[in-house]
Amino acid sequence: MSRDSTTEIRERVRAAAADGAPLSIVGGGSKSFYGRTPRGEPLDLSDHVGLLNYEPKELVLTARAGTALDEIEQILAEHGQGLPFEPPRFRVGASAAVATLGGAIASGLGGPARPHAGAPRDLVLGVRALTGRGEVLRFGGEVMKNVAGYDISRLMAGAMGTLGILLDISVKVMPCPAVTHTRMLELGVEEALERMTDWAAKPLPISATVWYGGRLWVRLSGARLGVSSAAESIGGEPLDDAAAETLWRDQIRDQAHFFFAGEGPLWRLSLPSAVGPLSLAGDQLIEWSGCQRWLRSDRSADEIRRQVTAVGGHATLFRGGDRSGDVFHPLPETVMRLHRRVKLAFDPLGILNPGRLYAEF
Repeated sequence: MSRDSTTEIRERVRAAAADGAPLSIVGGGSKSFYGRTPRGEPLDLSDHVGLLNYEPKELVLTARAGTALDEIEQILAEHGQGLPFEPPRFRVGASAAVATLGGAIASGLGGPARPHAGAPRDLVLGVRALTGRGEVLRFGGEVMKNVAGYDISRLMAGAMGTLGILLDISVKVMPCPAVTHTRMLELGVEEALERMTDWAAKPLPISATVWYGGRLWVRLSGARLGVSSAAESIGGEPLDDAAAETLWRDQIRDQAHFFFAGEGPLWRLSLPSAVGPLSLAGDQLIEWSGCQRWLRSDRSADEIRRQVTAVGGHATLFRGGDRSGDVFHPLPETVMRLHRRVKLAFDPLGILNPGRLYAEF
């Protein structure tokens, strides 16, 4: 299935710009919970779909933004390749929401392999986007050598559609590892963080880590000999392949683990790797060798952010809670001024997803 709805989308944007009417960009709906409460008339992009180009030997894929991640990953798997940042799909129960390539890039979210394989913005080669003026612009290309100067295409990653509407996206893909193997260790949080920090300083083929409830899981990926040697060095108990795939793909990447289904606000904490346990009340799940920590807590945003900021990190209200307030960590005024200038250049009337990131844009 392939459909280019660029003309229709552009006409909607131009009409909205003429009327000064805000638009709320809607894709597959899998990340509708993320960010501040959207404002404006819904602009549905779910029909803008289709694979445009795929060169397995060049490790590059280009598709329209509404193309489902499942479809893309199936095509890549047939050639032994995948999206290295493991974008989450957030499948919940019988939800009809569909994770799309555009949503993965616009949200800037990565899965378990993100600290080892790179973030979405690191793997975007080029985009075709629609500005708030109704202009269709192209940035970057389909090969790494085209990425030079001001890399505008990567500004779109994590911008939540506030800078432009993603139409087509070119991303770098990677071969799947020859071998993957998961080990499980019974460890308290302090020792687990120490182990992960120590491993990160060594040339081990670690591709994912997660700690919860006194257990640390470590995924190793690469050549058979290297994985086998690392597994022996790390120790612990092996996890069978089926259980490991369920853990990393469903429970952690797509957040089907019962931790994520709990009640109360869910916070995403981004921290320097060497930070030890935080004295924040609530249930915690730790990924990325300690750099990403999920906190289920009813503590105030001020209290959580005060502790996180003190150790050089930032906190995002990921799910639940008050979505009309500061969902994303407040920015210093100097950084906010830069954001305003970039927003003004791409969306001078402020009609694209107003308020989705911060109250003013």
